[in-house]
Amino acid sequence: MAIALIVPLVLPFAMPALARRALERLAPAPALWVVTCSMVVLACCSLTALGAFVLTGLLQLPQFAALGELVRPLRAGSDMFIVPAAAFSVGALAVCLWTVVRTVLRQARAFRAATTEADRRATAGDLCVIDSPRPDAYALPGRPHRIVVTTGMLRTLGPDEREALFAHERAHNAGGHHYFLAAAELAAHCHPALRSVAGVVRLAVERVADEAAAVAVGDRRLTARAIGRAALAARTAHEERPSFAPAATTGPVPQRVAALLAAPRAPHRAAPWIAALLLACATLSVGASATGVIGFHHEVEIAQGEEGY
Repeated sequence: MAIALIVPLVLPFAMPALARRALERLAPAPALWVVTCSMVVLACCSLTALGAFVLTGLLQLPQFAALGELVRPLRAGSDMFIVPAAAFSVGALAVCLWTVVRTVLRQARAFRAATTEADRRATAGDLCVIDSPRPDAYALPGRPHRIVVTTGMLRTLGPDEREALFAHERAHNAGGHHYFLAAAELAAHCHPALRSVAGVVRLAVERVADEAAAVAVGDRRLTARAIGRAALAARTAHEERPSFAPAATTGPVPQRVAALLAAPRAPHRAAPWIAALLLACATLSVGASATGVIGFHHEVEIAQGEEGY
């Protein structure tokens, strides 16, 4: 049981390298889906394993053993391993809970502030213009979805570049990219190895919107120029907005501009293998955590006298 529960805690360390390779080899949209889904699955399995270790450690204590109606000692392995593992799991879950709650509260405040600011402004379709000298633009989720842009950003770009920028932000809203960003940020708090993967998800989100904008305006060079100029102008902006509100000015912009200026590549022959490895990691993590939890439940039933040794 204990060995099976260790697997979901170790597998996330393989995710950063696999996620980066997936974004290099796969098209942006498939890479976004497979990396985000694998990341969320690994985070959930990691939490499940930590929770199982905590319960195992608690049932070693006489008070909790009595509450669990255990009539026999719980066969969970050596106390030399179970007790430290349970103590570590308690600390890890406490840190995870604290950081997730803090992040949710901070992002909720930022989203409420951004929405309130946008509600005060007149809109033209889905476009909301805020009078501010600091150049900024981002896709604001909600009902309805809006594109928030400052007058400083409008003055920075030419008419064609504005259309490319708006097409980029509309692609974010149309693709529901805020869900991917929110899921990645929360998953990153569940395991330290997943923190860098959240950056890969953010880059994948921007690459998907870049390609969609290039198709919408019919000019890859124009899209690259618009994103580059917008990013240069917005480098000193400090607008308060939630981190799950995607913006064309975020992420490694030089890498994105280079991808737009290059001709679209044919799918790499290693792409299916990279996707398969990510899915295999997620499947193995689910199987190992399920095996560990089922094994734990079986041992509890034995300790309760419901089954024989």
